[in-house]
Amino acid sequence: MLTIEYLPVIFFIIALFYSSVGFGGGSSYLAILSLFFTEFYEIRSTALILNICVVSIGTLIFIKNKVFDFKLFWPFLVSSIPLAYFGAQLRLSQQVFFLILGSSLILSGIAMMLRYIQAKMKSHEFSLVKKLSLGGSVGFLAGVSGIGGGIFLSPTLNLLNWANPRTVASLASVFILVNSISGLIGLTVADTFQLDFQLAWKLVLAVILGGSLGSYLSNKKFNLRILGGLTAVLVVYVGLRLVLMHGFGINI
Repeated sequence: MLTIEYLPVIFFIIALFYSSVGFGGGSSYLAILSLFFTEFYEIRSTALILNICVVSIGTLIFIKNKVFDFKLFWPFLVSSIPLAYFGAQLRLSQQVFFLILGSSLILSGIAMMLRYIQAKMKSHEFSLVKKLSLGGSVGFLAGVSGIGGGIFLSPTLNLLNWANPRTVASLASVFILVNSISGLIGLTVADTFQLDFQLAWKLVLAVILGGSLGSYLSNKKFNLRILGGLTAVLVVYVGLRLVLMHGFGINI
């Protein structure tokens, strides 16, 4: 039976998988923490802190390896940050929150899978309006759902063939970082930030180790097809589980 003592090990593995494709793992942190905590805002606050820890590592590595290009990315970021802040301030019931998150994750996971079976197509640039609109929409969803939003943005960009997967992963990492920070500020301003520091430091250490390894594999051009496919399956499973549990009372 899963007990709270195993959480650092589980979160290490989650951080490894998600960081290898530029994500923070917030969706899975939320799902697993919901099994142990009843306080809704403590779950959201903890997941955002862990997200920030993981993607900070990936962001620094992407910048060091000159994969991150601010000139390409700034429209996505500038429109997403304020909307993530406002989204985080919405006071949703726990059931509505998890239904929104679960449904979004199922769609994102399916999009990730489709990307892996899609024939490679030529990348093309987006207009400024399209970048601002997409960044803002995903930023708001990120704030509402309590995660960084990269798991929504990255599959969309990949399906639309905006750029190569490594460039998209670098954007997703930075996108998650800035929107997780914005969401955390939103929770603090709304006086809904809650954290169990005794458990949090153990989880932070676990995700930093897992995120470091995953980011290293990603930036060393390690073949991530299998890890990416497994991450997509994990995302769909987490989403399906949240919808069934909070929408229909079915636990799988």
